[in-house]
Amino acid sequence: MIVETLASGSSGNCTLVAEGNSRVLIDAGISYKKITQGLSELGLTISDIDAVMMTHEHKDHIKGLGVLERKRCIPVYGTSGTIAAVKADCSLGKMPEDIFYQIEADSSFSLGELTFCPFGIDHDAAEPVAYRIEAGGRKAAVATDLGTYNDYTVRNLSGLDAILLEANHDVRMLEAGPYPYQLKQRIRSDRGHLSNDAAGGLLARIAHEGLKQVMLGHLSKENNMVELAALTVRQTIEDEAPQYMGIRIAVAPREKMSVVMEV
Repeated sequence: MIVETLASGSSGNCTLVAEGNSRVLIDAGISYKKITQGLSELGLTISDIDAVMMTHEHKDHIKGLGVLERKRCIPVYGTSGTIAAVKADCSLGKMPEDIFYQIEADSSFSLGELTFCPFGIDHDAAEPVAYRIEAGGRKAAVATDLGTYNDYTVRNLSGLDAILLEANHDVRMLEAGPYPYQLKQRIRSDRGHLSNDAAGGLLARIAHEGLKQVMLGHLSKENNMVELAALTVRQTIEDEAPQYMGIRIAVAPREKMSVVMEV
């Protein structure tokens, strides 16, 4: 199984997950043109994509969906709350009615060689989820837009071989930055985004011998830096779970392809 971001950041998110001939996109928060260009770099086309899995309805996760569906009519999976919010978003334009398939948190389903295990997350959206994905005995997860985490989150992210995990902001950069007070409050709330420190704390709890690859994603352009995110997370793991300092940590670029996580 491979996991690779086509883009990951506050301005747009789209991740390819593939196993054999089964290929899906998690979110379509970048333009149709950027999606097709990214796939082309991997030797793929939109016709190779079996489905789009939505995490939630915020623009940086769905803004390319309208054009994508009018051009290709690919099945779209999401919770009832997310589907309703997407249908109500006039900015996406009219989309075919029969493309949507409802899923539920904590109910697994399979598409080809991939099995998806959506689980609920704390974020200020209608009914958001993250995804645990299993294939060929391997396990990965795509978990961003987590306002906070708890024992339920840890259970769903336990036993992984690889994870794309949010490290959205540095707390000090956010506090000193140009965002208005209300936006700062939203970001650091329990329904906002994980900070670098929080991402490190979560990784320290789910780390185990089998977790070999971590990719930090959804970094804020204004309130984070690649080197700072990686350093903070590594330092937290060293402090809280030093036995797992060997985990490989990469950072997903905001607007271009990431390295491939292959498990």
